[in-house]
Amino acid sequence: MGDNFDSEPMAAGGPGLPPAFAWRGQTLAIAGVRRVWRDTGFCRHGSKERYVRKHWFEVVATDKRTARIYFDRQPHGPKPVSRWWLFSIDDGAD
Repeated sequence: MGDNFDSEPMAAGGPGLPPAFAWRGQTLAIAGVRRVWRDTGFCRHGSKERYVRKHWFEVVATDKRTARIYFDRQPHGPKPVSRWWLFSIDDGAD
C-alpha cells in the first residue's frame, strides 16, 4: 500500500494508515478518513478472550472516490503476505 504511514493510531494499538495505495496501476492518495471499525474473533487456542482480527477504514481519496481498506492483524500462510487490503472502491459517480 505504501511505505509511509500515519503513525498516530499506533499509540492506541492500531495500524499506521498509509497516505496512499496502489490500485489498477494508479496511486490513490488518501485525503481523509470517514469512519473506522474493527472485526474481532475468539482466541484460536480455546480461550474465551476476543482479539482484533482486522482494522477497517472507510477513506476518501483526493479524487473523491471512497474506498474501504483493511489491515489484517493475523495474515495466514507460510510466506510473508500483505497486511493491507483494498476491499472495495466506488467510481466517484453518483
